Amino acid sequence: MTTVRFTDVITEESELREIFGKPSERSLNKQIDHLDQHCREIISKSPFILLGTSNSSGLCDVSPKGDFPGFVRVLDDKTVAIPDLPGNNRLDTLANMLDNPHVGLIFLIPGMNETLRINGNVRLIKDADLLESMSYQGKLPILAIVVDVEEVFIHCPKAFMRSKLWSDQSQINRNALPSMAEILRDHADLADCNVEDLKSELSQKWVRELH
Repeated sequence: MTTVRFTDVITEESELREIFGKPSERSLNKQIDHLDQHCREIISKSPFILLGTSNSSGLCDVSPKGDFPGFVRVLDDKTVAIPDLPGNNRLDTLANMLDNPHVGLIFLIPGMNETLRINGNVRLIKDADLLESMSYQGKLPILAIVVDVEEVFIHCPKAFMRSKLWSDQSQINRNALPSMAEILRDHADLADCNVEDLKSELSQKWVRELH
C-alpha cells in the first residue's frame, strides 16, 4: 500500500477527457484487427518485444523477450507464435496467461522510433511440429506462446524521439551503475555472497541458457 498521499486524484474517464479531449479520427482508425503486410515486415525484423500480462487480481507483469530478428513467427493474419526459451523459472508471465489470457505485445527494432502493438488472447502450445519449426541452432523452445490477434496498431515515435533511446550519446557507461550481481546480493539478502563469484556464476548461466 502506498504511503504517499495526494489531494487531487483522477477517478473517472470523463475527467481525463476534460483534460486531454477526444482522440483524432485518424488515431481511432489506425487500429486494425489483423496482420497486414506492414505488420508482417516489422515483426520479421524485430529482435525484441515487451510482453504484458496480468492475473485475474490485476497484478501485472511485463517481460522482455529477445532473439534473432523475426524470432516471433507469423502463423497467419490473425496469429503469432513466440518461442518460450529458458529463463528464471518464476513463471510470472506464463502463470498470468493461464489465469487471464489477455496480453499485449510491443515490437521494437533498433534504430526505428515507431513500435508495433498487438493485443490479443493467448494459448500455451506444446505441439511438436510447431516447436520444431521454431527451433534455432538445434534447440527447441520449451513451448510456444500463441497469440490470437484482436487489435493491432503502430505507435508514433515521440517517446523515442524524446528519450533519444537509439542515439549513441544516450548510451551510458555500464560501470556507472551497480552490476546485476551487486543488485541481486542486496535484493536477495545475500550478505555473505562474494560479488565476483556471483558475477561469474550469472555470466556462465546466461551463456548456457542463451538458446
